[in-house]
Amino acid sequence: MHLAYPAVLAALLFCTGLYGVLARRNAILVLMSVELMLNAVNLNLVAFDVWLRDRLHSGQALTLFTIAIAAAEIGIGLAIVLAVYRNRGSSDVDRLRDTAETDEAETVPAGDEDDAPDPEDQATAAAGKAKKAEATP
Repeated sequence: MHLAYPAVLAALLFCTGLYGVLARRNAILVLMSVELMLNAVNLNLVAFDVWLRDRLHSGQALTLFTIAIAAAEIGIGLAIVLAVYRNRGSSDVDRLRDTAETDEAETVPAGDEDDAPDPEDQATAAAGKAKKAEATP
């Protein structure tokens, strides 16, 4: 068996998956593209295992591990995408940037330079803690 045929096919699959990851905006299509890239790696592992005539079949063993990792990745990734879709109404990758936490420096107004907390804020926080303590049995 010539090694060039599966290697070229794996390279084409990997490039197609890479294009899908870089160009697509839908999170499900990005996950499918990652799966395509992992399948290209699996094809290379098996092809080199057959070409080298490895007695331990280490390429096939690594392929099984890769398939297990891909299954876990797609399960967790799909669960996250579905949760985001339920909350946001869209699975657009560009809109997922809005879910990132903001830095503390961005939330502080530019004119508020003093580090001492205001007495009104302390009183409000103490009242909130007292109300929360009363509500819990």
